[in-house]
Amino acid sequence: MSQKGAEPFKVRSLTASVYVPNLLFAIGQGAALPVIALLALDLGASPAMAGAIVALRGIGTLLFDVPSGILVARFGDRRAMTWATAALGVIAVAVGMRPSLPVYAGLILIMGCVWSVWALARLSYATESAPLRHRGRVMSMMGGTMRIGHFVGPLIGSLAVVPLGLAGPFFVQALLAVAAALSLVLAAEGLTPQQPPRFMPVSMRQMAREHRRTLATAGFVAVTVQVLRSSRQAVVPLWGDQIGLNASQVSLIFGASSAIEMVLFYPVGMLMDRRGRKWAVIPCLLLLSAGMGLVPLTTEFTGLLLVGLFLGFANGLGSGINMTLGSDLSPALGRSQFLGLWRMVTDLGSAGGPLLVAIVTSLASLGAAPVAVALIGLVGTGVMWKAVPETLSQDLE
Repeated sequence: MSQKGAEPFKVRSLTASVYVPNLLFAIGQGAALPVIALLALDLGASPAMAGAIVALRGIGTLLFDVPSGILVARFGDRRAMTWATAALGVIAVAVGMRPSLPVYAGLILIMGCVWSVWALARLSYATESAPLRHRGRVMSMMGGTMRIGHFVGPLIGSLAVVPLGLAGPFFVQALLAVAAALSLVLAAEGLTPQQPPRFMPVSMRQMAREHRRTLATAGFVAVTVQVLRSSRQAVVPLWGDQIGLNASQVSLIFGASSAIEMVLFYPVGMLMDRRGRKWAVIPCLLLLSAGMGLVPLTTEFTGLLLVGLFLGFANGLGSGINMTLGSDLSPALGRSQFLGLWRMVTDLGSAGGPLLVAIVTSLASLGAAPVAVALIGLVGTGVMWKAVPETLSQDLE
């Protein structure tokens, strides 16, 4: 993306085109996500079926990561972001109309596909807009606005439930999606016209072959980060239930943990841009691993709260790190295709974390699950230390 004249790049220059729509998108998503299972139950699903419907959103994201890379490369970043945002608004309205259960399940799957397009287009746009030595702050700001949105969204969604029922949060999501699309359109008016789509005939197989070492090393680190993050979301409530905590106490632990994460994203971005990406990702992995290892040692609310705060601090140290690494490592030719593969790898980690917890719990015990996750985190730390070069020092521009 071209910059105006010869002015130096400023992180705040992406406010209208990235951060504002990202925040609106995240608030809407945060409003809708907590009620997906509840609306499924209200439409007649069994608890198991409701859980499967919730999983369809993640499945749609994972399945569409690679096609998203092709679509974004063909149609361009800004156009893909705008159309994906508008499509989400239409889907949210359709969900809010309380369709039949099969149609509802299909809409949640499509919602995941649309999220994949949006996330990849946003990452590709920010990568091309931000010079290497500003990307840490840019990506951490993107991660930070997503965290703020997911913190504020459920609060707004709960208010919408009172007058509108379980459909209310989806109408909130639709309204904010429209606002995000308008923000993108207005931001584009102040930019130079978008160049013709930069689609290159680079196949995904060719991209995977050319970058197999990067995907096997840095990609493994990204998977490890996501496994730790997603496992935390499963382990903390399950362990809280095991030691006798109620739902409100577990929610308080998550809320306090999220609050710590939200205040760290910009300092972490500055750290990545000034000292290097390893200065963020290695402490993040080490502390997340340590925190997961501490979970089975807690026996009451205060102990789990303190561990939850520690995990929030650790996760905050990794704000935007996977996006930053993917951005740094992406080639100029076939960037969107590479980022599609990169997102598929990280989404495998997101899906694999809770699955790993379930498998270890069934084979051993719930207490063994966070320990197993912690060991994987330590392996990822070693790979990042020894096998992944410091991307800040590379001439990737």
